Amino acid sequence: MSKPGELVVREVRGQRCWASAPWGTCWSQPARLRCSACQGTDGQARPSPGRVTGDCRSHSQSVHFHDACEPRRQPGPALGLPRSRNPSRESHAVSQTLPTNPGLGQKRKMSFRKVNIIILVLAIALFLLVLHRNFLGLSNLLRNEASDTGIWGLQPIDFAPNAPQPAVDRWPEEIPVVIAASEDRLGGAIAAINSIQHNTRSHVAFYIVTLNGTADHLRSWLNSGSLKNIRYKIVDFDTKLLEGKVKQDPVQGDSVKPLIFARFYLPVLVPSAKKAIYVDDDVIVQGDVLALYNTPLKPGHAAAFSEDCDSTSAKVVVRGAGNQYNYIGYLDYKKERIRKLSMKASTCSFNPGVFVANLTEWRRQNITNQLEKWMKLNAEEGLYSRTLAGSVTTPPLLIVFYQQHSTLDPMWNVRHLGSSAGKRYSPQFVKAAKLLHWNGHFKPWGRTASYADVWERWYIPDPTGKFSLVRRHMEVN
Repeated sequence: MSKPGELVVREVRGQRCWASAPWGTCWSQPARLRCSACQGTDGQARPSPGRVTGDCRSHSQSVHFHDACEPRRQPGPALGLPRSRNPSRESHAVSQTLPTNPGLGQKRKMSFRKVNIIILVLAIALFLLVLHRNFLGLSNLLRNEASDTGIWGLQPIDFAPNAPQPAVDRWPEEIPVVIAASEDRLGGAIAAINSIQHNTRSHVAFYIVTLNGTADHLRSWLNSGSLKNIRYKIVDFDTKLLEGKVKQDPVQGDSVKPLIFARFYLPVLVPSAKKAIYVDDDVIVQGDVLALYNTPLKPGHAAAFSEDCDSTSAKVVVRGAGNQYNYIGYLDYKKERIRKLSMKASTCSFNPGVFVANLTEWRRQNITNQLEKWMKLNAEEGLYSRTLAGSVTTPPLLIVFYQQHSTLDPMWNVRHLGSSAGKRYSPQFVKAAKLLHWNGHFKPWGRTASYADVWERWYIPDPTGKFSLVRRHMEVN
């Protein structure tokens, strides 16, 4: 007597039948079959009394089965499944008679559980990484605020007392604008700041670089009139930074004044910013400075300049000494060190009086160190052109940024307004310009300059009376 669930083999007229009690599966080779589960022969399946009709398989023909023949058990490997005369029904029957593996579901559940655990671990790791980066950013911010710009000899003097926030660097949406302001050109810086402030709705923070003796005068000017509410920071420039880097040349005159090199130290002037604008003090901004700030820079470029070969700048000869639109006007190509750089002498130069800087890339490439290197070499070897077409700040910038700078919209640096007393551009063009630049010897606060009346609209008289327009003084006399 077989036990329940036990699979046994019985001989029925020479045929073997796999069966179990009370269930079983019957397999027969020819037409005749008999076992305890199937009460019939010649392929005619009759269920035992009290049993429900299920499945039984016969070699001779397809018959009805009953539940006594287990559809989910397979015969042993020695018996095999005989071929059926009806392949479609045969495949259907085989699919019904395939065994179910009780361990398969368990394995699948374990696999899903492992996947869920892996996803959870990855999510926790990602969260910890983001948290770590946020803590590092906060640490850097606190360190920058603690040290401010005390390194490299640049010392902050004050913040605007009426500024909405106590610290300039905390506005995430601010537009940092750096401008140098020397005592004898202070009126120019005031007019530039006034024009920028009144032509934008963006939050602008002015970083005004000056010498310590000018700070009080500048502060009193900024705290009067329409500039009371601007946000600014005065930074003292330490002239010791230039020791061994600048060779005084009486022929160059004003071009070697210390503050013109402030543009080389932008990451120090604006330590927390990722991007900044630099403008000379002889400009007037007529467009929204936000558009200039949003100038796209190519990957790997630390700055964007306006090239001298653009459509708004003609080829200008300054003092009949060299062209101001290519490299040969700024560098001495007779020097072997310059020739080794393999820079084409006919390469279009650019104007460094207005530019947008990617300070993250500037720091990564150590641009300031590269500029100082070429300043030192020039002081030792005289690498600049003797018929220098422009400022002494231009040659090292041309070398460092050779074919490695982006380009500004030409309308954001319409220049050469100070190259002659005559008018170079039509009134309509001047009105459409986004930024006017009086680079050259004829400044708008001087005796005469083209479109000086446009500049004067933004000029605010000095409350102390120390600075006055030269032409007005001449008219009064």
